[in-house]
Amino acid sequence: MADKLHGDSQYIPMDAREEEKKKQPSWNKLKKMEMLRRSVLLRAELPFWRVLLFWRGTCLKELVFDPFVWTVVAIYAGIRIKARLLDGAPDETEVMSSMSIDILGGFLSFFLVLFVNQTQTRFLTMYGFSKACSGRIQDVAGLVKVQFPTELGRRLVRHINAAHVAGYVGLNGIGMPKAYSKLHFFGHYNKNNQLITTEEMKRIEPLLMESGGAVMKELVTWCQEDVGIAKKKGHIDSYEANMIHERILEFRASMDSIYDYTDQPPHFFYIHFLAILAFVYLPLFAVNTAYNTGWGDDDNMFMDVLNGMIVLLQCIFVLGLRSLGTKMIDPYGSDLEDLSVIHYVDATLDTCNIIMTSKQVDSDSKQVGHDSMFNGASVRYDMATVMDKDSRLRILQGPSDDGSALNSNNIFKNSILQGSSDDGAVLQSMFSNPSISETDDETDSGSA
Repeated sequence: MADKLHGDSQYIPMDAREEEKKKQPSWNKLKKMEMLRRSVLLRAELPFWRVLLFWRGTCLKELVFDPFVWTVVAIYAGIRIKARLLDGAPDETEVMSSMSIDILGGFLSFFLVLFVNQTQTRFLTMYGFSKACSGRIQDVAGLVKVQFPTELGRRLVRHINAAHVAGYVGLNGIGMPKAYSKLHFFGHYNKNNQLITTEEMKRIEPLLMESGGAVMKELVTWCQEDVGIAKKKGHIDSYEANMIHERILEFRASMDSIYDYTDQPPHFFYIHFLAILAFVYLPLFAVNTAYNTGWGDDDNMFMDVLNGMIVLLQCIFVLGLRSLGTKMIDPYGSDLEDLSVIHYVDATLDTCNIIMTSKQVDSDSKQVGHDSMFNGASVRYDMATVMDKDSRLRILQGPSDDGSALNSNNIFKNSILQGSSDDGAVLQSMFSNPSISETDDETDSGSA
C-alpha cells in the first residue's frame, strides 16, 4: 500500500501514520468537546454583559496568545517611550505624521469582510449538507418501516446509518486530519448500535475507512441492493423502489458534497494575500498613530493610553476577522466553532430507532379515547354526557362571549338536552335543515 501524501508533498510512512492515529481524541474527549460546542451555541442569545464575560470560544483566547498582536503593541509603546524621553521631536516626526495609510486600511477591511462572508457561506452550506444527510436517512427509515419485511428493513437502516458515520471518518483522507477516527468514533457507534457485523466489517476493511469515502459508498450500494431484493420479492413495486433509491442517492450526494467542499478550501493565494496585507498594515498603523499622538510639550499620558487602545483594537479587528474566517473553512475539525457532528449522528440514530420500533394501536382495540384533531364530537357533545338537563339548559339559554346565543339551531339544542350520542344523526339533521331565525330561537328558548 502506498504511503499517504500530506501537506507540502511530504510522504508519511506507515509507522508515522500509526503515531498520527494515536493522537486522535478518544471518545470521551470527543463527547466533552461536543458538550462544549452545544453550550457555546446557547450563548448567542445571552445579554450583552454576559457575552463579554466568556473566555472559551471567543476571539480573546485566540488573540491573547498571538505574538503578532503584542509585537504591534510593542512598536507603539516603544515610540511613545522614546517621545517621553526626548525633549523635542525628532527630525522624522513630520514625515511620519504625514504618512497616509487610510486607503490601505480601507482595502484591507473590505477584503477581510469579504473573506469572512465567503467562509461563513461555505460553513452554512456544509451544515446544510450534514442536516440533509440526517434527513434523507430518516426518510429511508420511514419508507422501509412500512414497506419492507422487518429483518430486511432493519438491515438497510443499519447500513445507511453505518454509511453516515463512516462518511465523517473518511474525511480524514482529505485535507487536514479530522477528530473523527475509525477506532474511537466509528468504533463507539458500531459497538453501541451494532451497525456492522463482524463479517461485514471484514468485507469493508480493505477499503480503508479513514482514507476517503470508499466505505461510505460501499455501504450505500448495499442499501440499494437491499431495495432491489425487496422489489424482486414483491414487497414493493417499481414506483416505491425508485422513491427509496432517490432518498438513498440524495444522501450519498449530500455526503459527496461535504467531501467536495473539504477537498477544495478557499485559495491559498487569497489567504496569503490577506496575511501579507495585515503584516504590513498593522505595524504601519502603530507607527503612524504613535507619531501623531504628540512629542515634547504636546505629549499627554491620557492620549498615550487612548491611542494605545486604538492600536490594540485595530489588531483585534484585523487578526480577529482573519482568524474567524480561517476557523470556518473546515467545519469538521476539533475547534469549538465547528459543527456538532456527534449531535447529528445521535439524533439520526435516535429518530431511526423511534421509527423502526414504532407500533400503532390496533384499530379493533377496546381502549376508549378521542383524538382531539379528528374527533367528530364537539365540546358541547361532551358536556351533554357529564351535565344534567338543567345545567345544559342554562348554558344554552345564556349568552356567549360575543353577546349572541350559544347556538340558534333548535335541532342541535334538543339533541343535547336529550343527551344524544348519535353524532352522525345530529350532524345530518344540522346540515339538512336551514338556519332558524332569531324569532324562532327566542320562541324555542321560551318554550323550553
